[in-house]
Formats: sequence, structure tokens, C-alpha cells
Amino acid sequence: MLGPSTFTITRADLVAYADASGDHNPIHQDEDVARSVGLPGVIAHGMYTLALVGRAVAEWTDGAEVVDLGAKFTSPVVVPAEGGAEVVVGGTVKSVADGLVTLALEVTCGGQKVLGMPKAVVKDPTGA
Repeated sequence: MLGPSTFTITRADLVAYADASGDHNPIHQDEDVARSVGLPGVIAHGMYTLALVGRAVAEWTDGAEVVDLGAKFTSPVVVPAEGGAEVVVGGTVKSVADGLVTLALEVTCGGQKVLGMPKAVVKDPTGA
């Protein structure tokens, strides 16, 4: 078992990510807009959540080269105005073959899975 790694996402993080990525969709910053389209509140960018998964994988594997990282965005990460939302990333080694390690991941917020079928493949850090 790998992890769990816990990351807190704040509204300030969403503003910084929007500036860095160019994704200024107001559902990631404006409560009224988010609710007007049927969301429970301001939500984190899906790609930001996936980037945190990549960060956890890099930490677990001591910076091994990530050759594949993916997931389906299944549930939003709702980020409150005060404090933050905690995203927890855990994983297990699914297979080791041909110099690659495949990790099966679980990504949750408030005990609910927020990414479907998340997985990562890294070059085997042991060189095996």
C-alpha cells in the first residue's frame, strides 16, 4: 500500500491554478455561478486534482519517470470559502513488468471517490 497522501485545496489554490493554466471558468471561483449550473458550490479543477495525484506518485516513487497518468473525473471536489477540501490519494502496486510499475490508485474527498479508475505507470525506480 502506498500513501495515503493528503492534500488540502483552498480557494487561493484555485485562483493560482486558474492563473497558471488559463482555465478561468467561474465555477472554480464564484459560488453563485457554480450553484447556478447545478453544482453544490465552487469546485476544484479536475486537472488540478489529477496533478495532486501526480505529486503523490512522484513522492512515493522518489521522482521516477511517470509514463502514464490518467483517471475519469467522476465527482467534483467542492472547495469551501473558508478552510479547504482534503483530497486523499492512496495506491497499491498492481504490477511490475518490463521495467514499468503500474499503480492502482484511489482518490477521495470526504470519503467519496472523486476520480474513477485512476492509475499511474512509472519506470521502475529500482531499475529491475
